[in-house]
Amino acid sequence: MPYVDSSGVSIHYHVEGNGPPLVLQHGLTSSLKNWYAYGFVEELQKDYRLILVDARGHGRSGKPHDPKDYGLKLRVNDVLAVMNDLGVDKAHYMGYSMGGRIGFGIVMHALDRFHSLIIGGMSPNTANSDVQPQDRIALLRQGMAHYVADAEAKDGPMEAGRRERLLDNDPEALIAATTAPRGTDGLENLLPRLDLPCLLYCGEADGFFAGAKEASQLIPNAAFASFPGLNHGETSRAAELVLPHVTKFLNQAIMRVGAGR
Repeated sequence: MPYVDSSGVSIHYHVEGNGPPLVLQHGLTSSLKNWYAYGFVEELQKDYRLILVDARGHGRSGKPHDPKDYGLKLRVNDVLAVMNDLGVDKAHYMGYSMGGRIGFGIVMHALDRFHSLIIGGMSPNTANSDVQPQDRIALLRQGMAHYVADAEAKDGPMEAGRRERLLDNDPEALIAATTAPRGTDGLENLLPRLDLPCLLYCGEADGFFAGAKEASQLIPNAAFASFPGLNHGETSRAAELVLPHVTKFLNQAIMRVGAGR
């Protein structure tokens, strides 16, 4: 299991497959295991060298409890630290939810290290209207068992693997990550000047949908994929719907890279 130090925090990552490098960054309360669980790794590793990162505070990475350790630039630097450890100068990027916010952080702090960006279930500055941060924090303060029980009461029983992955979280680390500033002030001024391929996708029943669609309209020539009836969590698990858009987009982005544009 490879690890790299990033500003004093141990960052855990996996590498799968061969081909152009593609970073996969999960969302809050998740880990790199989610990409395996929902079929993304199985398909994408056929054509890409996947770099799966456990974000700080998640999975097998370090879990500081201070919100200042979850600044957006630090999270972007964690991805760069992994790429540097692997000797990867430039990659494609795919992030969902919190991973999507890190993708917007790349626009602000590390655009020269990426060929293309895929951002799912996220908008630049708006909060998710489905789950208010203070409500999430209140649940987390009662522990992960309570957090999972509340989710099942609202949405029905989870499959065992998903429940276990959630229970494996450190609630204090998640609280710190949730209370850290978003760090995307001024991002809207950068989006109209983006000159690399971008795909944004979001479920139409997701609280981030309106902001994600608006962001896609600010980015020149960005692609946008929407999924009727799906909420935030459902879209994260809908590989069979998401992957056709992702693979088509990446094929076009790689052609652009090959053409030297």
